[in-house]
Amino acid sequence: MKFHNRPKRNTPSVIIVSLIDVLMVVLIFLLVTTTFKEFQASINLSIPEAAHSQTNTSPTTPLIITITKSDPHLHLDNKPISITTLETIFKQRFAANPRLILSIRADNDAPFGQIVKVRDAAHSTGITSIEAYVKPLKP
Repeated sequence: MKFHNRPKRNTPSVIIVSLIDVLMVVLIFLLVTTTFKEFQASINLSIPEAAHSQTNTSPTTPLIITITKSDPHLHLDNKPISITTLETIFKQRFAANPRLILSIRADNDAPFGQIVKVRDAAHSTGITSIEAYVKPLKP
């Protein structure tokens, strides 16, 4: 029986330990530089659709009022609020920032009277920039 001697193989030129170190550095970099979403209210809404919807491009963060279809209708920062308390908050926030933007996030089936009350309270305190959350129409 004749055995052939194979030539000895060279060790691989890529060292796995170095690759793992580089991979860990990239992973840490990605974790540190990732931006996380802000906490959104946990109220389920079916937002109405609009043909001419726009995205908010203003540098200031708007004051978001949520109007639901069930009672209590008005919510600020995921907490129920009355219209009178809302007016005092509008006055305080408007005094601190005259360029305050009010965003109304209303359910599709929310009472329209509540939306009008919020808009009237905003206008009576001097807030002129009022936006509404809508979904763009599907083509």
